Amino acid sequence: MTVLDDALAFLTDPASWTGSGGMLQLLGQQLLLTVLALLLALVLGLPLALWLGHLGRGGFLAINVAGVGRAVPTFALLALFVAADPWDVTGGLFPGTATAGPLGRAGVSTLVALALFALPPIITNAYTAVREVPAEVRESATGLGMSGAQLFWRCELPLALPLVAGGVRLALVQIWATATIAALVAGPGLGRVITDGFYRTLYGQGIAGAAVVAVVALVLELLAALGQRLVSPAHLRA
Repeated sequence: MTVLDDALAFLTDPASWTGSGGMLQLLGQQLLLTVLALLLALVLGLPLALWLGHLGRGGFLAINVAGVGRAVPTFALLALFVAADPWDVTGGLFPGTATAGPLGRAGVSTLVALALFALPPIITNAYTAVREVPAEVRESATGLGMSGAQLFWRCELPLALPLVAGGVRLALVQIWATATIAALVAGPGLGRVITDGFYRTLYGQGIAGAAVVAVVALVLELLAALGQRLVSPAHLRA
């Protein structure tokens, strides 16, 4: 049998998907990790970027901090967090032991590393989106007597949403694809199938895991593209 035949056999074997450590469980772990990391990145980065964009200040800082974030390897952050084990203050409540929490022992470290990895596209797009609102729109709103808050909520944010959504879309796919590195520190997700397959020379298993990651990435990209389209003005949806 070829490697591709082995991969197909692994994917079509019900035993590969069910039970503890099965593909369905690992898929659920990686989806949970991805969603939580994205939400954390949004909470940390989006309000600040929108606020700076509205003020028209701090652009140099926002863009360059985002640039530094791109330059730091995610795996380096992950390895640092795991080695330092700063999350043990929870007493095992969230990652804790191998059985505590849905994401396992390395869950929090992986979550934080992925959230930091997602900040650059979110911050850059959000700041740029607000700053690119036409000056005449701001002038018209000010002339109508709108306050700063009204200007932001009624004019700037609606016009900025498509580009903001583009940053979220990029961050989502990046997090999902990068989350597989969690397996290198005994973290959750489909990376376990890939690393275990290649480590044990079960190349079909490794390729099967990679194929599932790729397919889900395409699905997430399509869903995110649909969401971005829905928040875009009607004249831009054609």
